[in-house]
Amino acid sequence: MVDTEQLNQVTVIIVTFNSAHCLPALGKAQAQFPHVIVVDNGSDDNCATQTPTHLPQAHVLALPANLGFGTANNRALGQVQTPFALLLNPDCEITPQAVQQLLQTARKWPEAAMVAPQLLQPNGQLEVNYRWPHLQWHSHGPAATEGPACVGFVCGAAMLLRMSAFQGQFFDEHFFLYYEDEDLCTRLFNQHQAMIIDPAATATHRSRGSVRGRSPLRSEYTRGYHHVQSKLIYARKYQSARQASAQRNKLLWQTTLALLIRLMVPSPRHVARMVGRLGGLCNYHLDHG
Repeated sequence: MVDTEQLNQVTVIIVTFNSAHCLPALGKAQAQFPHVIVVDNGSDDNCATQTPTHLPQAHVLALPANLGFGTANNRALGQVQTPFALLLNPDCEITPQAVQQLLQTARKWPEAAMVAPQLLQPNGQLEVNYRWPHLQWHSHGPAATEGPACVGFVCGAAMLLRMSAFQGQFFDEHFFLYYEDEDLCTRLFNQHQAMIIDPAATATHRSRGSVRGRSPLRSEYTRGYHHVQSKLIYARKYQSARQASAQRNKLLWQTTLALLIRLMVPSPRHVARMVGRLGGLCNYHLDHG
């Protein structure tokens, strides 16, 4: 049974970029949520204009260009008036009942800054979307299935934020794409703020299903470029400039070798991603040196 009073306590935030194909499923899943903000990152598939058809209750922020995942979320978070915000990827589906479970967990542990659901693959298999900070421990062992557990990182595909815990400081906008959730969780962990995974709440995650657009190869290039850039920005922020530089040099030869292998066994998608990685590595010093 859906408790509309509970759902009135949360604002669902969805950042879209060429995600018009996700709107029908989002419209069905989010129909009972009264507060929804959709931030469109300059899509060229008419995603912003199609959103009201599927999510008539949503407030649409149509950005003139792609400002990045963290920046777009920050724009929406700055407008939230409810006690909680649920950040949700376009390729992630969650039921009102699951969100109610997250809210109950958040109320049970008021010291928790963040509560996250257990992500499921489309076939129902568990997707381990949580761990300890990777720079401090290598997580191992079974998934959390018996009840809520404190963790040091949760995937940004679906996370419930307690707005009062953040004091207006959300994503670091130096991260354009990737590692913005890692950075946010690292800051919470270092501030001794609790993050909880609740396996009683689940969400289906169609990983890498949020972006289509007119040029799949350009999308793969962009993924590769920003993933490696963000990886190095994170290393510099939480380790040192010297370690980030050493990591960059190692990634340069690894990526070059991987690209050569991909060229021998052609796969346009993987080649585009490897070329993007090389571009990100070569431009890292210019952008962040």
